[in-house]
Amino acid sequence: MRRLSLVLIIALLPLAPGVADAEKRPDPRSPEFAAYAMRKLDDLYRGASSQGVMEMKVKTKHWTRSMSMESWSLGTDYTLVRILKPRKERGTATLKAKNDLFIYLNKTGRTIKITSGMMGGSWMGSHFTNDDLVKHSRFARDYELKLSGEGEVRGTKVYRFTLKAKPDAPVVWDKLLITVRQSDLQPLEQVFYDEDGKKVRVLTLSEHKKLGGRVMPLRMVMRPLDKPGEQTEVSWKDVKFDVKLDKGFFTLQRLRAR
Repeated sequence: MRRLSLVLIIALLPLAPGVADAEKRPDPRSPEFAAYAMRKLDDLYRGASSQGVMEMKVKTKHWTRSMSMESWSLGTDYTLVRILKPRKERGTATLKAKNDLFIYLNKTGRTIKITSGMMGGSWMGSHFTNDDLVKHSRFARDYELKLSGEGEVRGTKVYRFTLKAKPDAPVVWDKLLITVRQSDLQPLEQVFYDEDGKKVRVLTLSEHKKLGGRVMPLRMVMRPLDKPGEQTEVSWKDVKFDVKLDKGFFTLQRLRAR
């Protein structure tokens, strides 16, 4: 795996619309189109501020687990995610404040600072890693981009993009295959490959509906390909954009609050 970073975007958190929304959409035949589409995808989960509630369901070979969580975010530098249910884990939380990432374990009262060596670890027992939640890579900046095909997925016309990591880019995945809708460039699928060219996992995004005043995929499912039958599903239940927050909200004291 390539070098992991401690600078964060919360890849699961939908924020206010990004600058790509204001750009004129290039012709798909132009060399600028792939970069435009990937900037739009980069900025789908970035923006000013947000507050939302989501549910996560984890299914493994030996057990299943469900969680309800509340999240707050301010730009790309500050994020707080707190477990609401189940009751025994209520209060466990993750805090990103600029370049630092902390996890508070309510059961033990411990606060753990996440290091670069822990980035590949599972986040809250799910199939998402800490690096999925904590990364600063951008598709449009850190990958060579190519519109590699067009087609249909269940009657929906799609574009397919191939992304190859640039040398020394601070990314985990060496290659990605990304499928988006032709109509609005909303993402449908992301396939992740390691440096050996092995397909490692697949993220599917569905139920594109308007929530908080904008269209977004409300359901995301991550499937590890080395563990058949296992998956983690994230569903958004509510989200508000441009909420009133400041940097003083994202503190260790707030992390430990119950």
